[in-house]
Amino acid sequence: MKTRIQVDPNIHFGKPCIAGTRITVQNVMELVRENIPFDIIVRDYYPALEIDDVQACIQYAIDLMAAEEIHILPTAA
Repeated sequence: MKTRIQVDPNIHFGKPCIAGTRITVQNVMELVRENIPFDIIVRDYYPALEIDDVQACIQYAIDLMAAEEIHILPTAA
């Protein structure tokens, strides 16, 4: 799955895209957010993709969140 996503500074200013396309992970995730089924995303929006590409976008987002460091500051009482 990781080979399906690429980051290239020359494509969309380095935003993560589906490898070999100019389709950003963000664009695909926005469709997923709208509860559009994967097969419809591929058929109606991005026919150059495969369902595995949509799943790779989700995995990329999960991996990004897993790597995020969260720093919680103490609150004043």
